Amino acid sequence: MIRRYSHTDKPSVIDLLKKNTPEYFALTEEEDLNHYLDNEAEYYIVYEENNTIIGAGGINFFPQEKLARMSWDIIDPNYHGKGIGKILMQHRFNHLSENPNIDFIVVRTTQLVYKFYAKMGFTLERIKKDYWAKGFDLYEMKMQIKSIL
Repeated sequence: MIRRYSHTDKPSVIDLLKKNTPEYFALTEEEDLNHYLDNEAEYYIVYEENNTIIGAGGINFFPQEKLARMSWDIIDPNYHGKGIGKILMQHRFNHLSENPNIDFIVVRTTQLVYKFYAKMGFTLERIKKDYWAKGFDLYEMKMQIKSIL
């Protein structure tokens, strides 16, 4: 089941991050996720199975730039490769397809998972070494929304 994030979900989402640290996230990113969930989450969703959150991801909107950004995609490591990330991405694509004011979707990720986003249709725009933390490079990717319509 996919539903909107609630502040009562915060411990479960933080736990997802911890389960993926340090393999996919730097230790320092927990503070960033806390801040995001408290202050910046505009459209954040969770994926539940048997009343347990096993995935989450969001969208932030930049209307002046006609841009949406995928934010904080996190999947329980026990469910990696099982299609949960794709389901969450498709749900957000469907949500974005209803917004006529968005032309582009971006995602800022790392060298560790950028191939997933490439499979979803994003193209690599730039790389910045050690952006998130040492050993965690920024891979900024972009797609036109019309490619998902």
